Amino acid sequence: MSDILDRLADTLEQRKSADPASSYVAKLYAKGLDTILKKIGEEATETVIAAKGGDKAQLVYEMADLWFHSLVLLADQGLRPADVLNELARREGLSGIDEKAARGEK
Repeated sequence: MSDILDRLADTLEQRKSADPASSYVAKLYAKGLDTILKKIGEEATETVIAAKGGDKAQLVYEMADLWFHSLVLLADQGLRPADVLNELARREGLSGIDEKAARGEK
């Protein structure tokens, strides 16, 4: 499954040098971080609404949009999906309560 994430990350990296007139992702990069963050907020809200509505197909669609835009953010920040997957692997098997305490969070 991480293969699709790697391929998508490669494509998103390539879009950094694409013409914003011909690429949605290049347009997001050109508009900057605030636009990318706004889009993630919009997609998160749409995901919540889809979950509340109980339509599983719509939830999958909106979650795909949220993940996609999150990957755009990672690429914008010079990160890859593997960075997040490695963090999830680090947390695997840890109690969420213990993991948060180790970070000094309440």
